[in-house]
Amino acid sequence: MLVSFLETFVHPKAKAASVKHPLVTAMLLFLLLGPSVQATQYRIVTEDWGPYNYVEDGQLTGLATHIVRRIMALTGDDFEMMVLPSMRAAHALQTQGKTIMYAVFRTPGREPMYKWVGPIVETAIHPYQLASTQNPINTLEQLLTAPRIATRRAGLIPTMLQSWGFKNLDKSASNSVQLYRMLMAGRASIIIGDTDAGVAYHSAELGIAPDALRQIPIEIFRAPFTSPSAVTATTSW
Repeated sequence: MLVSFLETFVHPKAKAASVKHPLVTAMLLFLLLGPSVQATQYRIVTEDWGPYNYVEDGQLTGLATHIVRRIMALTGDDFEMMVLPSMRAAHALQTQGKTIMYAVFRTPGREPMYKWVGPIVETAIHPYQLASTQNPINTLEQLLTAPRIATRRAGLIPTMLQSWGFKNLDKSASNSVQLYRMLMAGRASIIIGDTDAGVAYHSAELGIAPDALRQIPIEIFRAPFTSPSAVTATTSW
């Protein structure tokens, strides 16, 4: 149920070729979209989600951003790229033609909504708590009854956690940085929202020591490099 791809996807109105091979990377994004994309001016949207896509010194950068820019360099395209809040980016993708969004989790519910290209990277999301905690969490049952879990106010992860019966969610955070500040200030006992790479990125960004946080050994979500036949109808956050 938790299996998914982290992939780039395009608006259903885009006249793009479907990706059939499961191990094709996002480097093939515009190449696989075909001549119709190269002849049309598309808009590319993303959200602030380090280390994959984020703004630094006023410039959009990150692992996934570099991949998309490299593809445009290879194809001779120069599409507008913009960072939007998560829900606005998703809304633009759903309602506006000639829109491409990266990088998002591919889930069963989103599968029929878009044309997909990818995947970009294999990654997973785990809960995190302070390493100094007197009550280390190790099981899903413990997680369900933990004092307060901070997560983003909207998106794949809070929706998934609620569907599993979590009643202890604090969804007041509008971005990842707020999650870490809540945890360090004692306003939450656990945070769930970023990939393991994202936790390392934001910890460094906020000056949190590498050994200050403890990964709880419960995999909330995984985005593997694997074939569609090995997953349960997949799609993205």
